Amino acid sequence: MKEKHFIDTHKGINFLAILGVMGWYGNWDNTTLWVYLALHGTYGFLWIMKSRWFGDASWERETGIAYGLVIWGGLSLYWITPVWIAHFDVDAPNWYLAMCIGIYALGVFFHFAADMQKHMHLKHARGTLLTDGLWGLSRNPNYFGELLIYGGFTLLAMHWLPMLVLVTFIGAIWVPNMVRKDRSLSRYPEFAAYRRKTRWLIPYVF
Repeated sequence: MKEKHFIDTHKGINFLAILGVMGWYGNWDNTTLWVYLALHGTYGFLWIMKSRWFGDASWERETGIAYGLVIWGGLSLYWITPVWIAHFDVDAPNWYLAMCIGIYALGVFFHFAADMQKHMHLKHARGTLLTDGLWGLSRNPNYFGELLIYGGFTLLAMHWLPMLVLVTFIGAIWVPNMVRKDRSLSRYPEFAAYRRKTRWLIPYVF
């Protein structure tokens, strides 16, 4: 099996898992929890569609059941957020809900548009450095999009613990991947100039 099979199946059951949390706590009247279900549940379905039509080649690696279960276990840590919301009956104010939805929506654009742009570049201009569009703003616009996506629905818990999970993933997985990618792209003669004019993750900021 491939890594993407474990990732995709986990993303696909997000919706059911969150419904399960709601049922376990009998918490069907919490607006914050329903918003979380809409955001994280929808993201899971969007990820599966992206994986099918313009997925990331890095998830095509063959892997065993043991490591696949490690992937599942890691991704399941994100379910701390709906558990927290349901258990403590978190009631986010309307303005806060709107902010989280907006952050998530912006993240969906950056993540999926950047991955589609990369997919088309690899298809039609493989062997050249991608430096335009969203990739002209950041060297990792797809990761920036994921940061906004996960930040959008993780903030709904209104507590530091779910955010700690996200920060741990960023530090343990995202940052090493971005560092390795920069090292790989440094083989292109124009990379030095590209690096000077772009930001590492957040456009115009960092």
